Amino acid sequence: MRRHWLNRARLRFYSGVALAIFLAIAFGLVWFSDLVDPSGYTIISDLTVFWTAAQMGLSGHAVEAYRVADLRDQVLAIFPNVQESFGWFYPPSFYLFILPLGYLPYVPAYFAFMLPTLAFYVSVVRLIFWNREAGWALASFSGIWINLLRGQNGFLTAGLAGAGLTLLEKNQILAGLVIGLTTIKPHLAVMFPVALVAARAWRALAAAAVSAAAILGAGVAYLGTDTLSAWIHSLAVASRFSETNGPAYWIHMPTFFAFFRLLGAPVSLAYGVHATVALVAAAAVWNVWRSDADPALKASMLVSGTLLVSPYLLEYDLTWLALPAAWMTALARRRGWAAGERETLVMLWLLPVSCSLCAKWTSLQIGPWGLLLLLGMLWRKHRRSRGQLHAPVLHWYSSEPKR
Repeated sequence: MRRHWLNRARLRFYSGVALAIFLAIAFGLVWFSDLVDPSGYTIISDLTVFWTAAQMGLSGHAVEAYRVADLRDQVLAIFPNVQESFGWFYPPSFYLFILPLGYLPYVPAYFAFMLPTLAFYVSVVRLIFWNREAGWALASFSGIWINLLRGQNGFLTAGLAGAGLTLLEKNQILAGLVIGLTTIKPHLAVMFPVALVAARAWRALAAAAVSAAAILGAGVAYLGTDTLSAWIHSLAVASRFSETNGPAYWIHMPTFFAFFRLLGAPVSLAYGVHATVALVAAAAVWNVWRSDADPALKASMLVSGTLLVSPYLLEYDLTWLALPAAWMTALARRRGWAAGERETLVMLWLLPVSCSLCAKWTSLQIGPWGLLLLLGMLWRKHRRSRGQLHAPVLHWYSSEPKR
């Protein structure tokens, strides 16, 4: 059988080159910053907002953090060179999670948040599939470096999603408790109830509801009941922000909403097309989870659907793509690769960084098309497994010795 072009040696080589590039960029960003040179630029990331909101919460001003003007005043008081517009749109449950960061200086707070969540994320991927090549591919995955650069919570949300789905076959209640924690970022949690109802996983669904309510209740109890209404009010602000903030913002959004806004389409049309795709994705998730498909395929479809449903998605959320890549590789080790699947995974490996660069250079947001391609690949695999499609299956390892 003909050997596939993406063999072990090439996978390690491409991963090594990408890793070297990302490390060089990271080194340069730090070297020319005020962390090394007092006259250098100040490193600003989204963790600046997390940290500022945490400090406001610890000083009894949690509600003010949800007011864009008050938050910006506080950020400028600490980082006077900030040019970006920031907002705090997270529920009290996530607010409670990041609150301890306010006890630390900014740089230690960054590492206190990013390193443990990165370790959690990597450990979850290792549970799904791991070997030497997977380690290289993950270390050079552009989603990891985008999330580190942005100082965001992609490691945490992806880790929670992956852990919950991995546990589902073994312990529904524990899986549900973990899945409920994904509501710290609610728009990334909306597909879990669809999947769990489709699978009739009632214990997991009930546990997820209890977990979500408990963490939200704990946040409201500690930070004050006014934070709940402040958060709900902030969602309308976040919606207007994403609708009107312009191309400089939309280039970072791998959604069909952003794709059409970059082309100049009105908000109503952009939402309409995005809603249509979201319904298709939700229907695909429902269909696969109602079936007896392989758990790895179900989990991958859920991740794909999640990333297509929300119109408010940013490139650092694409850290989630390591999960279907790991599940599909594990499944291929058992059943073989279908034509085009490895090429799709290579595309996903590059998508977090390539979608923004392409949108910046061409005003075309390729991110949602990559996600739709993933959904189509998974749907094809599901149909093939049901015996309705018959395509040749290529085995990566059949032409190479086991290692």
